[in-house]
Amino acid sequence: MSILPRVISIAKAPGAVGPYSQALLVNSTIYISGQLVLGGMAEETKQALVNMGEILKATTVLWADINGFKTVNETHKQHFKSSFPARATYRVAVLPKEAVWRLKPVAVQGPLTTASL
Repeated sequence: MSILPRVISIAKAPGAVGPYSQALLVNSTIYISGQLVLGGMAEETKQALVNMGEILKATTVLWADINGFKTVNETHKQHFKSSFPARATYRVAVLPKEAVWRLKPVAVQGPLTTASL
């Protein structure tokens, strides 16, 4: 199988703050650059989820201040009514632009089916 990368760039989300792409589609997997939004825990969470929209399927959350974990979870519950994304959460020393958290998603393109194991 050939690997066919394609750069994704949209106007409805902020551009990258460095020399990297907003997202990269490789075959059917979408790698989305970390979403960095300023404005407080609830507002940052809401806007980061809006920026990613429907392509968010799996995320990693990097925290400079882990104390907002409950706030982020509540905002996720408001944005996702079912089929919650997979997520890993861990604390880091510092994030760009003095943000308190950063979302790092990966998504799969195409229809999804819920499987029972």
